[in-house]
Amino acid sequence: MDTKRSVAFHTLGCKLNFSETSTLSRMLEQEGFVKKDFDEPADVYVINTCSVTDNADKECRQLVRRIQRRSPESFVVITGCYAQLKPQEIAGIPGVDLVLGAAEKFNIAQHISELSKGDPTRICSCDIDAVTGFNASFSQNDRTRTFLKVQDGCDYNCSFCTIPMARGKSRSDRVERVVEQVETLAANGVKEIVLTGVNLGDFGKGPDGSRHEENFFQLVQALDAVPGIERFRISSIEPNLLSNEIIAFVANSQRFMPHFHIPLQSGSNEILGLMRRRYRRELYAERVSLIKTLMPHCAIGVDVIVGFPGETDTHFKETFDFLHSLDVSYLHVFTYSERDHTKALEIKPIVPIPVRNERNKTLRNLSYMKQQFFQQQYSGQTRKVLFEAAEKNGMMEGYTDNYIRVTTPYRAEWGNQVIDWTL
Repeated sequence: MDTKRSVAFHTLGCKLNFSETSTLSRMLEQEGFVKKDFDEPADVYVINTCSVTDNADKECRQLVRRIQRRSPESFVVITGCYAQLKPQEIAGIPGVDLVLGAAEKFNIAQHISELSKGDPTRICSCDIDAVTGFNASFSQNDRTRTFLKVQDGCDYNCSFCTIPMARGKSRSDRVERVVEQVETLAANGVKEIVLTGVNLGDFGKGPDGSRHEENFFQLVQALDAVPGIERFRISSIEPNLLSNEIIAFVANSQRFMPHFHIPLQSGSNEILGLMRRRYRRELYAERVSLIKTLMPHCAIGVDVIVGFPGETDTHFKETFDFLHSLDVSYLHVFTYSERDHTKALEIKPIVPIPVRNERNKTLRNLSYMKQQFFQQQYSGQTRKVLFEAAEKNGMMEGYTDNYIRVTTPYRAEWGNQVIDWTL
């Protein structure tokens, strides 16, 4: 292929996917590709997929159809979790030229160079057990906030989850290498780094699954000492891996923001057991209590799944009442969707789709009230806001240290700056 070809990317799913898409984009730009927006004509379109929900699968198909209508001569490359889990299914989508599994994702430049339009769809994938390497990634769309991948894969086997099948065993970078990356990002003007991974708190395992003599708490300590970065955030961490020492350290840190995102999934211990989660609601409540004792102003986000098989009205009420009682700031509510090859498929009875949707709506309403209550507590207070440089319809956005979003008329001099702001 001509080295001056253009490429456009689209990312589905999590912050980890965004960090990897950004890295793949830089790799292709180094090979001479010109980056285009996804809605622009391009020679190659790359879709980095998620497979947490049915919607992500459907959206992937819709995107391919859109490309086919707009640019039928372009190459279409599918990678990410959906590509690892169901490569044959993706290869059957008209217009897809290349499917890259987890092991081949970061060899994308070589694979694209070997493509010829009209050839049968190529599948470059392998058994997930053969995926052992760790590829560091970070997003860099603007200088304000970067998602930095420090861990990949998961050794947990939650009964609803396909991530271990899509990303392999838990493995991570070394503290020393992460510090070097952070120093480079600081030199490039980045002000905030969000640490990302599949099971972030499990940081410390090498590519072969053995533990380094390192853990997530040591990573946090090391990064806190790196000059130049004003803010760190921990993207999401399992409650059983969020230790008291991590919480206490963040409470006393000037760089780690008072903001945690802690998956709960259910407020019913019986459902947590069916989900194969590694904690019970009592431990979750302890973590929230300690955080709010040490950092009353801390934002706490919660992931929760509704409509899991076997979830009765009583179980759902347990979840609602538990969340209502917790001093948390917002919820990310997911409606359970069946995933192939998961243990949850064996659990009965199945919750009807309308009931799942109604429960989702109920918890989203609770989330709205939680968020409003949290933000109103700080009305009139002055907090530090890091404003993003991007302008949208004459406005700009930023976040306080405790993750309250602020929108204000655009001022160029505030871009990528921390400003004292009265809420």
